This record gives sequence, structure tokens and C-alpha cells, in this order.
Amino acid sequence: MNTIIAKRVDSGTADTSEIRDLARAAGYTVVGEVTQSRRADPALQIGEGKAEELAALAAETDATTVVFDNRLGPYQTYNLGQLLPDGVEVIDRFTLILEIFGQRAQTRKAQLQVELAELRYELPRAEAKTSLAKREEHPGFMGLGEYDESRERDIKAQISRIKDELERIEQTEQQRRERRRDSGFDLVALAGYTNAGKSTLLRQLATDLEVEENEELHPDLDPTAESQDKLFTTLGTTTRRAAIDRRDVLVTDTVGFISDLPHWLVESFKSTLDSVYRADLVLLVVDVSEPVDEIHEKLVTSHDTLYERNEAPIVTVLNKIDQVSDEELTDKREALSSLAPNPVTVSAKEGLNVDGLLERIDRELPDWEEERLMLPMTDDTMSVVSWLHDNASVDDVTYGDEDVIVSFEARPAVISQARSRASELRTAAAESAS
Repeated sequence: MNTIIAKRVDSGTADTSEIRDLARAAGYTVVGEVTQSRRADPALQIGEGKAEELAALAAETDATTVVFDNRLGPYQTYNLGQLLPDGVEVIDRFTLILEIFGQRAQTRKAQLQVELAELRYELPRAEAKTSLAKREEHPGFMGLGEYDESRERDIKAQISRIKDELERIEQTEQQRRERRRDSGFDLVALAGYTNAGKSTLLRQLATDLEVEENEELHPDLDPTAESQDKLFTTLGTTTRRAAIDRRDVLVTDTVGFISDLPHWLVESFKSTLDSVYRADLVLLVVDVSEPVDEIHEKLVTSHDTLYERNEAPIVTVLNKIDQVSDEELTDKREALSSLAPNPVTVSAKEGLNVDGLLERIDRELPDWEEERLMLPMTDDTMSVVSWLHDNASVDDVTYGDEDVIVSFEARPAVISQARSRASELRTAAAESAS
């Protein structure tokens, strides 16, 4: 599919590198580009002369699509569609992102999130078509699409249905997270921008332990995490066990942030970020090889997103140190110190300082506590002792004639559950005695 990139900036020179990467990720072949530095034209986004230049280039290159790196309003899309040759579709960066998301969506949840985002994007355009139709200005197919007077109502009904289904899925996932905590798992989430190296880092953190040993307990755990130089290879979430002594840690890779996303798109994928918001620790992964101003901007945006609902500590991980000199790394650490006061530096690709990151994860996660429980001897006592061996670090078990004393270390959630189980055993013992 031949495509032309178009971008307008208020001033300076337009950078089209990211939109070109996005277009390629969606399967387009970029055959040309048109850029302009000026204030936005309300009718066309770019100036009329530049729009005519775009139409001529589309005809010359046999382009089937024009991708704008700007957000296009419904009427701008319609007006551009009227100027371009027949059969040329006009989309903006957000439509393009949705195309990529749609191609990557594998799970029911991811597919629903894509559908929800597409409907939220289409709604104002359906409203615009209604307005145009009332003025008898029926838009062409490659503008806004054919007019359907019931479409606006159908979109709102579909949005409501999808939100209800996503809520049910999220309740199920939340119950699964709570079961993992009750089983003694610490939950760590990877967050950060697309192509920061989160999936590669996940593979390094999980390198020594295979998730298959928990396959029956947690069937959603994915033993592989794709690692490619591609945008949006991670759309759903991938979870693996991490190689940390003593602790049972699950690390989840999430959908990557991308700059300048509109509210409706972020909102549609909010439930994916619940894996971040409900974690015990968040690793914010940053590509340290990027220009420092760009890293700073991404850190600010990431913090705004994470601190909105997240209560867990956040550790910044400066990744790709193999691509920068020691001097450049020192300068960037100093420049970013207000946003990342104590970062961990790694190269996920080369495996540099992964051990240091694992040690930091261990320090940042909730401390284990010591506990000593006296359990009455009942028919169920040995199953509780077995459960403690599975979910805690048992130091000693002393068997008496009428009770069992267990000394162990565990995370607070496991200790709380162990106390509850001990109380149930005591109640059962008292009832049988009477």
C-alpha cells in the first residue's frame, strides 16, 4: 500500500521519523512526504496551496493513502478527501495507531480495547456526517464515509456494551492478581514508551526460571515475550516469573506509551494499564540513547500517567547503555536527576547490570517478616503446613502431641493469610472438642 506522509508544525522543521516508523509498522510503503511550517488551517490543516501539492503528489505516486501526523477534525478529513484523487483515503496518526493496534490484538481484551478506541474515534465523525447530511452535503466514501442516520445511535450502544464486557474482564483479572498475592507472589510491572526495550528486559529478568512450572496455577502466564525493533509488539500483557532468590516475583510487560495520544485513546486502553496501577513495584523503562530533551519529556508524561492512580514505588531504568559513552550516560543522569533521582542503568540487549536491577527490585518490594504460629493438630493441619512450605520460607517445624509450631518468613499478605488459616484450625479444633 503506497502512502504519502503529511505533517504540519507551527514553526521550525517537521520531523517525520516517528510517523514513518508507524506507517511501516502498519504495513504501508512510504512513497513521498509533504511538510509545512505554519499555523493550522481550520478547513484543511495545511494551507490550500500545500493541499493541492499533496493531491498532485498522490496522483504522481499512485498513492492509496495519505497519513497525516496531525490530528484531523471530521471536516478537515472531509475537505481533504474532496481535493485528493478518487480512491485515496485520508487518515491521521490516531487512525494509523488504531490500525496497528488492530493488527497486534490477539486476546479478547485487546480486541475489545481496539474496537472501543475505534468507536470513540468514529463518534464525532458520525455526528459530523449527520450535520453535513442535513445541509445536503453528502460526503464521499474516501472523505468521512457514507451517511447512515442510525450509525451515531449504534456507536453509542456498542461503546456501552464493550465497556461492560471490559469491566467484567478486569474484575476477573483483578481476582487473579489477588490470588497471586495470596499465593505469595510479588507483582512487578514494566512501563514506558514503545521501543524502550521493555520486552527485551522482561526476557532478561526471567532468564533463569520458566513459567511452565506454574502453568496449571496461572494458565494466562506467557512463557515467551516477543522482542523486536517494532512499534507496539506488546499490545496485551505478558507475564513471566523473575529470577530472584527467596521471592516469587511475577513481572508483567504492558502496552508501550506513545507521545501525543488523545484522551479517548488512552482511556480505551486504561484497563491494560491496570497491571501497572495494581503492581507492588513499577519499573519505568527509558531509552537512554535518545536526546536528553526527549527523555525528559517522556519521563514527565509517564509520571503524569502513572501517578494518577499508582501507589507503588517507581524505579526508573535507563536502558540501552551499550549505545552511549560513559561520559554521555553521566551527563544524562545528572540532567534527569530531578525526575529520576536514583535510576538503575542496564543494557537489556547485552545483559549488562541485570543482576543489579534484580537486587534493586528485591530491595524495593515489601519486606518479608518473621512469624511463629502454633497450629492445633487437626485433620487439616498438614495441608496448612504444606501451603506454608509452598508460599513462605519455612525455618523450622516442631511437632508436639497436640500442636505444631511453624517458624517462617514471608511477605505480609502471606502472613495475614496464614494467621487466618491458623484461626480456622483453632475454631475447628474447639468445635470437635466440644
